[in-house]
Formats: sequence, C-alpha cells, structure tokens
Amino acid sequence: MRLNLQTDYALRLLMHLAVNKEKLCKIAEVADHYGISKNHMMKVAYQLGRNGVIETVRGRSGGLRLAQLADEIIVGQIVRLMEADMAIVECFQGGAGECFITPACRLKVILGEAVEAFLTVLDGYTLEQLVGDNVRLHNLLALEIAS
Repeated sequence: MRLNLQTDYALRLLMHLAVNKEKLCKIAEVADHYGISKNHMMKVAYQLGRNGVIETVRGRSGGLRLAQLADEIIVGQIVRLMEADMAIVECFQGGAGECFITPACRLKVILGEAVEAFLTVLDGYTLEQLVGDNVRLHNLLALEIAS
C-alpha cells in the first residue's frame, strides 16, 4: 500500500502545525522547511481547511493553524480525507475496469480486509501521539516565535 503525495504532505503539514501551535505558520515556510513545492502545499492546505482540520488566516500576518486540538485529529481520518481512491487493485474500482476473474476471485476480499486493517491501525493514533514528547521532531520543525 502506498499513500499519495497529498496525504504525505497533509500529515507533514499537520505535524508542523502541531509542533508550532503557538504561531501562525505560512505555507511558504512549511514548504521550504520540507523542500517541497509551495503549490502542492497550497492544495493540501486548501483541502484540510475546506474540511475543518486547519484554519487559514488571511492577510499579511496571516497563516495556518490547527482548527482542532492535536489529540482530536485522528491519523486514519486524515488518510481517508486525502486519499481519493483506496483501490489498491483494479477490481476495487468496479464498473468497466473489472478483472476477468473477479466473479470467482477471493483476493479482492482479502485485500479489502488488509486495507481496513491498515486504516484501523491508523485510527488508533492521533496527531498528538505523532508530535507530543517527540523532542527530536520538535527540534527539526520548531520555528522561532516572533515577539
């Protein structure tokens, strides 16, 4: 199983915002911090904002912040939100793309169970568990707070 880049970037953005919860973070600084495209990060921030996970503050001194407490943000929910398609094989897509053996294949059921197990594990973790008491991560992501 492989997560798409938007999911990866969303989780990184959320960790960044959780570590820097005392300030508004700018998309450009987060993108630069990770060495990724500002445009990609903007799309991710838009999606997270549209779904109430983060808040965006407009203006010169604006930026991004978490819309919820980090211990209320479930990793599995973010993955579901960002993954447009959890179809790991062709037959999951249904319709015209079905494989010839789909009517007799047991693999689809097994892979479906595997995807559910994957998401169930992720549902057991919050953003707070990713960043809380993680000194090394804080050292890597913490930004200076302007006084």
